[in-house]
Order: sequence, then structure tokens, then C-alpha cells
Amino acid sequence: MNALAAERLAQARAWLRQDPDPETRDELAGIITRAASGDASAAADLDDRFATRLAFGTAGLRGALGAGSNRMNRVLVAQAAAGLAGYLLQRGSRIPTVVIGYDGRRGSRRFALDSAELFAGAGLRAILLPRLLPTPVLAFAVRHLEADAGVMVTASHNPPDDNGYKVYLGGADAGSQIIAPADAEIAAHIQRVADVGDIGLLPRSESYEIAAEEVVDAYVAATAAVAHAPYGVQEMRWVYTAMHGVGWETLSRVVRSAGYPAPRVVDAQRDPDPTFRTVPFPNPEEPGALDLAFERAREVDAEFIIANDPDADRLAVAIPDAAAEGGWRRLTGDEVGLLLGWRAAQDAPHATGASLACSLVSSPGLGAIAARHGLDFHETLTGFKWISRAPHLVYGFEEALGYLVNPQTVRDKDGISAAVAMLRLASDARVRGTTIAGLLEELGAQIGHYASGQVSVRVEDLSIISGLMLSLRADPPASFGARAVTAADDLSRGSGDMPVGDVLRYRLGDGSRVVIRPSGTEPKLKAYIDSRADSATEAAAAVADLETAVRDLLAERG
Repeated sequence: MNALAAERLAQARAWLRQDPDPETRDELAGIITRAASGDASAAADLDDRFATRLAFGTAGLRGALGAGSNRMNRVLVAQAAAGLAGYLLQRGSRIPTVVIGYDGRRGSRRFALDSAELFAGAGLRAILLPRLLPTPVLAFAVRHLEADAGVMVTASHNPPDDNGYKVYLGGADAGSQIIAPADAEIAAHIQRVADVGDIGLLPRSESYEIAAEEVVDAYVAATAAVAHAPYGVQEMRWVYTAMHGVGWETLSRVVRSAGYPAPRVVDAQRDPDPTFRTVPFPNPEEPGALDLAFERAREVDAEFIIANDPDADRLAVAIPDAAAEGGWRRLTGDEVGLLLGWRAAQDAPHATGASLACSLVSSPGLGAIAARHGLDFHETLTGFKWISRAPHLVYGFEEALGYLVNPQTVRDKDGISAAVAMLRLASDARVRGTTIAGLLEELGAQIGHYASGQVSVRVEDLSIISGLMLSLRADPPASFGARAVTAADDLSRGSGDMPVGDVLRYRLGDGSRVVIRPSGTEPKLKAYIDSRADSATEAAAAVADLETAVRDLLAERG
């Protein structure tokens, strides 16, 4: 046995001794036995599990469930909770308050209970939400309860075997997700806990609180107030799917309180199911994820479909389209984002310097909406940790189906409040004798027709991504197909008041734009493409040409 294999075995045995979970203990014990007997695949498995740790960053923790420092499990969660407690205790003089939420994924409730016990054991006031609930309810609770921090146990729309640990900060951060330097400071505290080497030594207490139902009631009331139903929409037919997640209970209460007609529900996907049995990948952006919703919509002759992802922080919308396969198509995140931004701009209090914001990979059409309505506009790095911090924000969005329509109560993307805002848009259109598709045409007539596309390169070896980014920086492209590059920005060097990021942005002679960056959550290099034209057909054609040009460039550089 070589030295590396012996080191991995020692790490695994030390981990096994402190693991309180019988399932992951049994899993790891079997791998240790096989690796110790010379099984090469087991030794490689140990190396994958212990060569590194799941990194704690601005998205908190997220990864596959299983034993080891490079997996999501009760040991890693205990270290994260104790590290976060240490950070909060060091940060202020008063006793910190932390609120904890969890969704319906495997392990979520257990991870939340461990966190509550460890926060209470460390001397913090720990408040556990009363049951599994959407991520936006936790984000709301941080502000509503004036907590110092919040933790949501969720992996959002990741595959079924993943889970995660998402952190928000109160106080000056106003309930937004963590950013630098807080992420690195929390990570350092977590590492100090891990270096002790035995989570059994961490103090625990069952003196945590269970939040009253008033917290959920307050979220429902605040979200229903985003957009009450107009008169005369009780016959509106729409379909809803919760994608096997936690959205249905809360959304149905909000819809009823706001006065909208109840949806026709995709029953097979209504209730939480950690196996996500009807979808291989529980992300409404993925091909096939909305197939059951399309089927239900055809059955009831629906006017539109609304879908939440499993933790209900994202929103997808689909509309009838005779040109699409099966007669239905999902709107892009940019299309939904511009419609909701148009609504927000019309309602915004102009005298206060109100602003719209989106990430730099989202449609520049939001800037055109802001300009038309005399509002400020901010473009940020990707992620609602940045969007939510835009000054005087009244609305923000990101193309990956994330929308922040109620910043006074929730400083994160919220698929439920976005659903209510979309219901109001659809209702108003119906009263005027038009549809969501008609609204898109109206908006295009005002600001021009914007189209967007995306090219993703998935890799097994992350060095390929860094190599591609290095090549693009060393030898910047002069054109994408027939379209010349007129300006190139490397955000790793900073750009205006935007934080530094691993992003390359190219502006083209016809007004189109290409943005290239590594994915923050997956082993992918992503290129985002935007174009504007006088018609939707022309804009879509320009995007299609650019997608081909980007694929050719990345293949050539790869």
C-alpha cells in the first residue's frame, strides 16, 4: 500500500469514528474494508471522498450526499454549523439569533435539527421553522424575526442525491446571501472546527425554539399583497406544478389570499418527494421536466403554466405555441424577467431613485425598460447575493429563472412572489383581451425585441475550463462568425463599480453581446448570448448564428 492510500484510510477511519449517522457509517465502513484489502476502485473512491472538502463559499455548501469531507453529511453539516456559530459570536456583542429552514430532500430535516442543536449548544438563539417550507420563507424569516443569520438546508433544483447549506446574514446585510469577505471568514471558522477532528466534542442543546405559524402567515400575507387579483379573472385556467418540491402548500395559500382562481395541479408532482420520481433532473429548465405539466395543460385547455423548482425559489412559465412540439413552450428566463421588470417599472415610485437590476448574463432589455421609465439600472455579477444589494432596488432578475419582485420583504429570488406577479400580468392581459404572448409583442414594440441563448460545455476535467479562459484572455477573439468584436471586458481585472469576477464580456458591432464564464455550481463553461432586433424572428436568428459561432470558437480553443 502506498503512502497516499494509507493516508486516505487513516482519514476515513478518523471520519468514521465521529460520524453519528448509521447510514453513512455503514457506507464508509464497507469502502474502508474493501480499500484495505487492496480493492483499487474502493481506494479511488476514498481518494475522491477525502482528497478535499466541499468548499464553503458564497453559495454555502452544496454537493452529493454520502460519507466523507467531499460529500454532504451530518459531520460536514455539524462542522459548518459550529463554524457559523463561531463567526456570529465573534461578530457582535449580543447573543446572535439564527433561523433555520429545510426542504423535502433527503437529509434536510436531520441537517436542520443538527444545526439547531449545535447553534443552541454554542449559546445562540436558534429558531427552527415549523416544518419543511420553501427557501423564500426562510429568507423572509431572517428579516421578519430580525435574525443575525439564516440557514436553509436545500439543494434547490440539483439532482436527487444532492443537498446543500445556504447562509443568509441579517443586520447590515438585510437578509441577503453571504458575500466576501464573510464567506471566507465563515469558512475559516469551519476549518478550525474540522481541525479539532471530532464533532462529538461540540456542545449540543435541545433548547432551540420552533417558530410560530405566524411567520408563515406573515409571509403569505406579504406575498399576496404583491399583486392582488383584479376583478373578473375567476374563469382563468392555469396549471401549476411543484416539481416534487415544497412549493404547493405555501403557493396555494398565497393564491387564495390574493384572490386568484385555483390552478389545475399536476397531481403526480404536487407533494414533496425526495426521489423526484417523474423527472430525472428536477429543474424546470431541463428538457422533459415540464412534460407532465404540458400534458395537464392540454387536458384542461389551460391559458398558461406556472412551475416552481423543488425549493420554490425559481419560477418557470409556459404558454401555448402552435409552432412548438406538443403545442406548448417554456418561456426563457429572460422573457419572464423582462415581463416582470416591465410590470415593476410601471409600478415603481420614480421620485425615490428606484432601480431595476439584473446579472450581467441576463437580458440587457431590462436596462432599456429602466431607461424608458426613467429608472436607474444596475448590472451585477451573477447571483442574488449581488442583485439583492443593488441600491434602491424595486426589482431584480437572473436568466436562470430567478426573480426578486418584493425586495422589502425577501432579499433573494422568490418563485412564489414571482408567480403572483405573473398571475397579475396574465389577469390584466386577459381583461384587455390579450395573452402573455401578446404582452411579449407589446413589450417588443416598445423597447425592441430581445432574444437570448446559451452554449454550455460540460467537462470532466476542470482544468479544461481554466485552459479555455486562459486562451481567450491571451488571444481575444476578433469576431464571432461574421460579427466583429467592438469591445471586450475582462472582469477579472475589474470593470467600473462591479466586483471582480472570472468573466469575459464581448460587445459586437451589431449590438449583440456574448458573455463567457465558468459555472458557479456545475463543471461547465457557459456562454450567454443576447441580441436585439426589430422583430422577434430577426433577434432569434441572430442568436442562432452566434450560438454556432461560439461553439466553433470554443471547439477550436479546446
